[in-house]
Amino acid sequence: MRFTIPNMLTLLRLALIPVFVVIFYLPYAWAPFAAAMVFWVAGFTDWLDGVLARKLGQTTRFGAFLDPVADKVMVAVALILITEHYHSLWITIPAATMIAREIIISALREWMAEIGKRASVAVSWIGKWKTLSQMFALWVLIWRYDDWMVWMGYAALYIATALTYWSMYQYLKAAKGDLLAGQDE
Repeated sequence: MRFTIPNMLTLLRLALIPVFVVIFYLPYAWAPFAAAMVFWVAGFTDWLDGVLARKLGQTTRFGAFLDPVADKVMVAVALILITEHYHSLWITIPAATMIAREIIISALREWMAEIGKRASVAVSWIGKWKTLSQMFALWVLIWRYDDWMVWMGYAALYIATALTYWSMYQYLKAAKGDLLAGQDE
């Protein structure tokens, strides 16, 4: 493994996960804001490592593997934390949907790569908008500054949930021919 700047940012993102969890549970008034800022830094490093990897020509196999893992683990942890904190069906269903989608699409991409067709399930603009809405929703719901902000977080979470379903449909539609090949139709 080469210790490139993008790879170090990805490793930093992984290291921030336990810090994020501990801060989230601290019994202080400033803890929600601090946890939201740790989450924001993690999201920023996700964007920055990709930009730097391309700009500096420092893309590596290790980075290509670890970057999406770090992203998915941070988001899954955040979804679990807000589900536990809000203790609400209205958070739990979107969170479970988003986690399930990540597992399904990760498995689909792995399988498509095995048959040499990974490009047909590459990240799309819908997935990028889903991620942006999801990250904003999580950031707001982690911070929970006041009621209007929480409602804005709920709205963004439901937009992200709709985009989650839409992007999952698009990926499965793109892979449909390969998934059903050889089966009686």
